[in-house]
Amino acid sequence: MPTIPDSHLDLLERPLFGHFATLGRSGEPNVNPIWFRWDGEYCWFTTSTRRRKHSNVRRDSRAALAVHDPESPYRYLELRGRVERVEPDPGVELFLALAARYGIPDAGIPDDAADRVRLGLKPTHITFQ
Repeated sequence: MPTIPDSHLDLLERPLFGHFATLGRSGEPNVNPIWFRWDGEYCWFTTSTRRRKHSNVRRDSRAALAVHDPESPYRYLELRGRVERVEPDPGVELFLALAARYGIPDAGIPDDAADRVRLGLKPTHITFQ
């Protein structure tokens, strides 16, 4: 696994929005702003099995996350790799933890809780500026 440079690790540690890219049925890119959490090995996201990003990563696990520094917009970090982990999360633990991380500590249980999953992206390539 490539190493995140110390100079850019803050982009994963701060509650910044990432842009998560997956591949659609015809190979077209699908990009969404997303909450995330980095654990040192995987970048974690939450979604519902009803959403396109879930069906995209089930069909083709290749994905990428880009995060830019809002205080210095040309400074960014991109993680490319594969979504190696897809885990059920009907208790919405990751959703609630991410909501608190992003400033919504009283988010409540989403309507799609029964269909919630955690996606773990393992980087295989990193670019940064």
